[in-house]
Amino acid sequence: MTEATSIAELMGGLDFDPATLKTKYLAERDKRLRTDANDQYVEVTAEFSQYVDDPYVTPGFTREPLLDRVEMAVIGGGFGGLLMAARMKEAGFDDIRVIEKAGDFGGTWYWNRYPGAMCDVESYCYLPLLEELNYIPEHKYSFAPEILEHSRRIARNYDLYDNACLQTSITNLSWDETTEHWIIETDRGDKMRARYVAMANGPLSRPKLPGIQGINDYQGHTFHTSRWDYAYTGGDSYGNLTNLRDKRVGIIGTGATAVQCIPHLGEWAKELYIFQRTPSSIDVRNNAKTDAEWAAGLKPGWQKERMDNFNILVSGGDQDEDLINDGWTDIFRNLTGIAAKLASRQLGRRLTKAERAELMELSDYKKMNFIRARAEAVVKDPSVAESLKPWYRQFCKRPCFHDEYLDTYNRDNVTLVDTQGKGVDGLTQTGVQVGGNHYEVDCLIFATGFEVGTTFTRRAGYDIIGRGGHTLSEHWADGLRTFHGLTSHGFPNCFFLGFTQTAVTVNVPHALNEQAKHLAHVLSRARQQGAPTVEATAEAENEYVELIQQSSTSGSRFYRECTPGYYNSEGKSGNNSGFFSDMFGGSPIKFFRMLEDWRADGSMQGLELR
Repeated sequence: MTEATSIAELMGGLDFDPATLKTKYLAERDKRLRTDANDQYVEVTAEFSQYVDDPYVTPGFTREPLLDRVEMAVIGGGFGGLLMAARMKEAGFDDIRVIEKAGDFGGTWYWNRYPGAMCDVESYCYLPLLEELNYIPEHKYSFAPEILEHSRRIARNYDLYDNACLQTSITNLSWDETTEHWIIETDRGDKMRARYVAMANGPLSRPKLPGIQGINDYQGHTFHTSRWDYAYTGGDSYGNLTNLRDKRVGIIGTGATAVQCIPHLGEWAKELYIFQRTPSSIDVRNNAKTDAEWAAGLKPGWQKERMDNFNILVSGGDQDEDLINDGWTDIFRNLTGIAAKLASRQLGRRLTKAERAELMELSDYKKMNFIRARAEAVVKDPSVAESLKPWYRQFCKRPCFHDEYLDTYNRDNVTLVDTQGKGVDGLTQTGVQVGGNHYEVDCLIFATGFEVGTTFTRRAGYDIIGRGGHTLSEHWADGLRTFHGLTSHGFPNCFFLGFTQTAVTVNVPHALNEQAKHLAHVLSRARQQGAPTVEATAEAENEYVELIQQSSTSGSRFYRECTPGYYNSEGKSGNNSGFFSDMFGGSPIKFFRMLEDWRADGSMQGLELR
């Protein structure tokens, strides 16, 4: 190879024109840009409150208010809360109370019971604490009922039910200077105290609805996918929606949730109208039952090894063996570190920064060409196949993997209504209006996802009042301010789990586990030193915020050029409200190592222990 060898030549030549593709991508983005961005969605309150009500509990639950004290209150019973409670229990903190608005543990997997729901990261990596509980998932990608049951299994194993407050929502959370405890008030009349509070509310927990003209005019049946109405549809999470045989059904949205439930709707509905603004990227899933012989041969430490292997590969690193070997690792093998290493070997030198960026862009185009060709090969109607082709870079939206979704469009009873990037025009008493056409439906399903980019306090439903009456909404008014993404100055003994200035990972439970282990270490050290109060110093917080601002990619050209979605605040990338805003800009490997090095140092630098 010579210095003049181009990246395209290293890839074996191109059968496409990158400039033409980029022009097409930008044109498709521009069709979808809106001035209202996140304001296009309405908050699920008042007349929309039925979309957040819990349909899985028996109405009328009551209990006596609690006026007691616990050592730690964990807010949220999803994987974040379960892992926080589990790691604290393992560290010897027994007085743990989980407070959860739902009727049981599970978090997202309590609410997501729609037909076809399953994890899209391999279950052997995704489901936490498998080795601790000696459990092996039934499939490579677990279905929702198994994930919900595993959540309950974790809660039972760590005795979390005994002290839990389920069907309970926080109404006020304030720091008491006198007792140095958090006062927690709830809609059950509770006024309990907790030395520590861990916020594990989750980033995707509050349903959102599109602000469609006439949304209150429609007289048919409606529900959100996170509150699936099986009393209306029949069936369960595995399908069999027999009550829809005589129903005309409409579904708004074609994101990750819709991709999983649409095949079941198409199978059972008399007629199904799918209203699409932007198509998802649909790659092969290849789900399979767990090989019993493989499971029997697993050695101690297998899950951590597998999680680390996956995390390294999807962070652009190299591994001698791809233990996961699925769509996720295939994407990253072709887009990041491994591809760059191969190209470097061919060149006989390291790639320049510009060459790496070009390699990633060209590889991305190549992969998305494959995705579009798959739609063309599976869907028989050429015009429908064309509408299902995603014209954007691979990670402008979360990639989807499914083996039946595209085939659904070959059914005679299924109609794709391509809104050309505009969304539906409005609702009438009997149906949906799009581009001068009216589609009458008996039932309208909103597959419109969860709030992202709205404030933490809006998603939580309450503010946090810290030292001196200072609120979290005030502290974070100009952007998140934390130390290591886990705690903020002025809010002692209050900790955040999730995506608050931490690293973004494909496998979210892996990140939550690292955070929970780190916080359990911090509080164990504080207890050893006889310090009941832990607080980030202002200096440490300022330094970390500066680090975040230097490394964050939220306003990068990549996201500015992306089609609108929650990753870039519906097209307003760089305004500190997209999913990646205020995130740690380095890889999760680098973030986890930063926490490990901090623990190894042992000085507790950046935290004030009193």
